[in-house]
Amino acid sequence: MNIHTPDLNLEPSRDDAAQALALLRRYIAGAGDGDLAAVDPDLVALRDGMPYPDLARDYPDGFVADAAYRATLPDLQNGPASLIRGENRAIQHVGISNFRLPLRYRSRGVGDLMLETSVTGTVSLEAGKKGINMSRIMRSFYVHAEKSFSFDVIEAALDDYKTDLGSFDARIMMRLSFPVKMDSLRSGLSGYQYYDIALELIEVQGLRQRLLHLDYVYSSTCPCSLELAEHARRTRGQLATPHSQRSVARLSVQMKPGRSLWFEDVIDLCRAAVPTETQVMVKREDEQAFAELNAANPIFVEDAARLFAEQLHADPRIGDFRVLASHQESLHSHDAVSVLTEGATFASQSLDPALFASLHHAG
Repeated sequence: MNIHTPDLNLEPSRDDAAQALALLRRYIAGAGDGDLAAVDPDLVALRDGMPYPDLARDYPDGFVADAAYRATLPDLQNGPASLIRGENRAIQHVGISNFRLPLRYRSRGVGDLMLETSVTGTVSLEAGKKGINMSRIMRSFYVHAEKSFSFDVIEAALDDYKTDLGSFDARIMMRLSFPVKMDSLRSGLSGYQYYDIALELIEVQGLRQRLLHLDYVYSSTCPCSLELAEHARRTRGQLATPHSQRSVARLSVQMKPGRSLWFEDVIDLCRAAVPTETQVMVKREDEQAFAELNAANPIFVEDAARLFAEQLHADPRIGDFRVLASHQESLHSHDAVSVLTEGATFASQSLDPALFASLHHAG
């Protein structure tokens, strides 16, 4: 049997020497005396004796970075494991956050909408790998930027950068503000309500999940306060008003495979559960109607979580889900909050310390 092994005695080329020298100089410039001495004591003397180069100070407008030049550029993120700092272990997520670009989305009734989108894209990083080229995530999105975005397109973008980066697990989250025209209660006016929405695609150990997150802003009139106000009117002839406040619920849902779920479908589901959504265009008759609507639908934060869950559980397109609700009190100096989950996807013993603070609606 003949076994052929690579010839390890090949003479290094001039380019090989130039790359090695450039890497050595970079290492020497940032390393301490102890690190240099551990590699070779002569490196300390080499560093101290390195002349300061006479560098050009004018920007070279005409310089072209051709393929041969690009091949000489150092790439520390793809360097050997010896360059890893800290513990050499796997990282679950590494990538980019708040990369923004305009993307086209499908809507249920008014055609495509071009909306500014904030993208978070991450991949897993194995132990033994220094890092990733994060610009590849952004380039993957620009390849698909002219398409109408759906989860199928998001999956294609994830496939691209997962392949480019040679990673096992990956995640994409896309955040946007989605406009829907909303009619007033009685005056016949209409205006745009904006919904904070996030689309999340997760792949872990070859299994993918499609998740949708939507913030719904509504008014919550306290049932207890309503009864006490009516008691004051009835028993003492005392004018009293119940307290109500702007409230926010974040619904996170797992979409079942092969099912289509429009943004507007989730909004309709929210309105069916809690009809006291905040209003856009309001005249006096609308304000009176809203007061009547709130009186007909008084709600504690516990009620809100269960009413949203009832609607989510009844929709065959939705699997696991989570409801976060925050009633930002006008009576108390603190908020009333609730969390309700269904299934393993969103179950967690620990909560982000800033989770409920993120439910404050900026308007």
